[in-house]
Amino acid sequence: MTTPVILDCDPGHDDVFAIWLAAAHPAIDLRAITTVAGNGSLAHTTLNARIACTVAGIHDVPIAAGADRPLEGELHVAADIHGANALGGPALPEPDVALDDRSAVELMRDVLTEASEPVTIVPTGPLTNVATLLRQHPELLARIARIVWMGGSTGRGNSTPYAEFNAWTDPEAVHETIASGVDVTMVGLNISHQALVTADVRERVRATGTRTGAFGFELMEFFCAAYAQVEGMPDAPLHDPITVAMVADPAVATMVRTRVDVELTGTHTRGATSADLLGVVPGERNANVALDLDVDRFWSMIVDAVAALR
Repeated sequence: MTTPVILDCDPGHDDVFAIWLAAAHPAIDLRAITTVAGNGSLAHTTLNARIACTVAGIHDVPIAAGADRPLEGELHVAADIHGANALGGPALPEPDVALDDRSAVELMRDVLTEASEPVTIVPTGPLTNVATLLRQHPELLARIARIVWMGGSTGRGNSTPYAEFNAWTDPEAVHETIASGVDVTMVGLNISHQALVTADVRERVRATGTRTGAFGFELMEFFCAAYAQVEGMPDAPLHDPITVAMVADPAVATMVRTRVDVELTGTHTRGATSADLLGVVPGERNANVALDLDVDRFWSMIVDAVAALR
């Protein structure tokens, strides 16, 4: 039994591993990859998604480009972490995977409409494409099984003291997505910082002996060096693939149903996600929040995926 998935991403080093895990894991049926501006410009994130598939030999999944800016305000990319092209480190090959003629929202719409069962959407970047889909096609809400999003935090942030990057980039999209009533799971910094790319992890990825593993090792080396310089973390957290891992194997993480709101107007807190883990806020429990990661299980999934690809 496989879960049909649309992966909406902004590659980004960690998004690349999310693509590879979604394509390789036997419990995932990857129906589409859509891209959004976030870690880099839309041109870079879209090219990087095609490169990720080229390296790993993924040629049967359509890729479509989406929003080039958030719903409101200007785009601020994460060049300090991901490099000027959003995928710093290895030499990037010319992609041999074509870009679909449809927009991201059009591709999402078609996949949802044509599927014989509801589809899970896994966004690993800002939620701009997802919110736009829900704005333009509210009739498709029932066709979405759930949304498992990497973003937010139950504690402190990384773009501002309280806001995580994906939430901070487009908080209006976060608000609209949660308010839509779709089943949302927030996979925030509180759990992703448990997935540290240690030297042992990097060596396990390289030891797979695959082209994907060699490329992934170079990505991890750059990513860790950037985190060491910018955030003082020599072992970078591999945020995004946790979403895919949770869809493929729910036992990889624990979660709790609670109230989640996003700050839209705070002078110092815009983009902060308020997760009511104490149960003190009135109102419905409107989201799931991921809490604890089975770290060994997670890294075994990543290594197995890299080993299974080209």
